[in-house]
Amino acid sequence: MRIAQISPLTEAVPPKLYGGTERVIAWLTEELVALGHDVTLFASGDSHTSARLEAIWPRALRLDTSVRDPMGLHMAMLEQVRRQSDQFDVLHFHLDYYPFS
Repeated sequence: MRIAQISPLTEAVPPKLYGGTERVIAWLTEELVALGHDVTLFASGDSHTSARLEAIWPRALRLDTSVRDPMGLHMAMLEQVRRQSDQFDVLHFHLDYYPFS
């Protein structure tokens, strides 16, 4: 299966500091790859994964003081996922209500 994991950009996957959601995404992503699935992780560029990484921003937003509007970067990521959505069988969002539309 071709699976997209879409992570919050707040922390890296897995997180360097606190990040329960990002830690679960890391475990899930690595297990899906180990099972032979074709997995793409949409996350910050400082993430580490055996899946294909689509880096939306170079580093986790919580540690990046140059970012003035983190929601804008999340919306840009959602647009990138939308443009590639036909390449996946499953889109697994970990972003609360942002992808509802």
